[in-house]
Amino acid sequence: MLDVKPSLKTVLTRLKLSGLVPTLPDRAAYAQKTSLTPLDFLELALQDEIERRDHVSVATRLARAGFTEPHTFEEFDWDVPVTFDRDRVRDLLNLGFIQRREDAIFVGPVGVGKTMLASALGHSACRAGHRVLFLRSDDLLKQLNQSRADNSTERVLRSFLAPDLLIIDDFGLRRLNAQQSSDFYEVIIERHRRASTIVTSNRGIEEWIPLFDDPILAQSALDRLAHNGHQVVLDGPSFRSRQRPGLHTAPPADPRPPRRRR
Repeated sequence: MLDVKPSLKTVLTRLKLSGLVPTLPDRAAYAQKTSLTPLDFLELALQDEIERRDHVSVATRLARAGFTEPHTFEEFDWDVPVTFDRDRVRDLLNLGFIQRREDAIFVGPVGVGKTMLASALGHSACRAGHRVLFLRSDDLLKQLNQSRADNSTERVLRSFLAPDLLIIDDFGLRRLNAQQSSDFYEVIIERHRRASTIVTSNRGIEEWIPLFDDPILAQSALDRLAHNGHQVVLDGPSFRSRQRPGLHTAPPADPRPPRRRR
């Protein structure tokens, strides 16, 4: 294997290309073996660096997104016995709704895959270069409430407004007090037509208004979500009931020897 000279390592480091060092000997050996021209070898090495940086960027965006589980559409089973508009979800997968700054709402009973689909969309968005943030609804409201103790509300609110896609999971588990109603309204209103938001909920949209302390704030926020959002209603048996340990395990073999036929 060819060695990379210390002087070359120094040059690559100064050019912020030190990521080339691990693969450069193999690439140089390949160039010799295949008689690559110097320019072709340079292009090959630089393409390696582009791919490495792209991989690091995607990994960084995924880490910052805060997904509770790394769901992807590659692993999603489209044949599950859950009813929903599959064509609409496939259209969302094109991510055009993010470019258009539109929203999406996934509603349905517990365990039908709302969070899975929302997370998979977020994962795809990260891979496409978008900034994504995934938060449970109660965590979002808790962070805003705690920020008032150290006067960091503006900074925390900006962190919710900055992503290209904000995913608010499990909205509507409990009724909102006056401050929580105002905070949720503020996030929705500030993001409206500026960036995309996905909301998942176990409750239908018609059940959301009574959750707010102020029905006027509720109507204003939901009007924007509903008119700017792609609504996906899911129904069917819970995924979790099909993931119980041992559910698909074959029964143990009978340890007794087979009886002889007479």
